[in-house]
Amino acid sequence: MRRDVFQAIADPTRRSIIHLIAHESLNLNAVAERFDVSRPAISKHIKILTECGLVVIKQQGRERFCEARLNKLNEVSDWVEQYRKFWNVKLDALEIYLQELQSKRQLQTKKKKNVKTKRSR
Repeated sequence: MRRDVFQAIADPTRRSIIHLIAHESLNLNAVAERFDVSRPAISKHIKILTECGLVVIKQQGRERFCEARLNKLNEVSDWVEQYRKFWNVKLDALEIYLQELQSKRQLQTKKKKNVKTKRSR
């Protein structure tokens, strides 16, 4: 079964595994030792990461090492980028609107001060 990257990164343990092996290739036992869950649970997490292409298992003698393949995260980055652009446009428009409101208020305050000054003369 081929899983998608979003499913893989949805779980905090899997995100931690990715972070851990992004810096160095580790064998399954070394990965499992860093977590407070069973080795079979870690194996299931690694299986999901492997199925979506974020982790590759390489056999070296009797050991199986996990290596991160972070280029698959570009799919997530591309998806997030479209929404970042959308929200940047919306927030820029809000900033312009708020500046216009502030300018109008300052102008109104200035006019009120001028009217008061004229009355007091």
